[in-house]
Amino acid sequence: NSALEYELFLSTKPEKYVGTDGQWSDAENQLRQALEAHRLPHKVKEGDGAFYGPKIDITVVDALKRRHQCATIQLDFQLPERFNLTYSTPESVTGSFKRPVIIHRAVFGSVERFMAILMEHTAGKWPLWLSPRQCAIVPVSKDQFGYAETIRAQLQAAGLIADADLSDNTLSKKIRENQLAQYNYILVVGRAEEKDQTVNVRSRTNEILRVEGLNDFIHRTKLEI
Repeated sequence: NSALEYELFLSTKPEKYVGTDGQWSDAENQLRQALEAHRLPHKVKEGDGAFYGPKIDITVVDALKRRHQCATIQLDFQLPERFNLTYSTPESVTGSFKRPVIIHRAVFGSVERFMAILMEHTAGKWPLWLSPRQCAIVPVSKDQFGYAETIRAQLQAAGLIADADLSDNTLSKKIRENQLAQYNYILVVGRAEEKDQTVNVRSRTNEILRVEGLNDFIHRTKLEI
């Protein structure tokens, strides 16, 4: 399973902070209400907020049950005060302006670190929608090189990532090497497949899935993505 488990935490006012207790109470309540409105189970981390405001932290759990804090959403009442930020409202004609609240939102934390977590979690077996190697076309012999290239072009035209293995290796070695390269699907094409305009679909675990027409494979694969 490539999905990462995750936990949500509401991190509250730390020992050293800026702003008033009233601002902090209001901000914490708003984040709590947001979590409850979306029925998201969460735990409270007392005193673990940023010095300028409370936050929702998202911790992911990898395949080895290690925890990594990645995403965070923070409410900041302080910077708008310090920069004297205001915005106009329908009442602004009377000189009444509102003070905004800044939301600091980091979806991944560090993108590079998040990708490294995903890579290790999946052991390089990327889910199809994220995979840089979705389909490998493996012709049985040189006679099917042209058919393999035609399939590759059609898959790429459909928005899929596809490569054709036109090496001189034996069929079994080509299949094995493309499985080790973690292509999600290996499409073996021989004389029968070329004649019927089909593909023999295998998984990267060497499971023979089905023989089907190319359009059917494209439709099924795009649905999976």
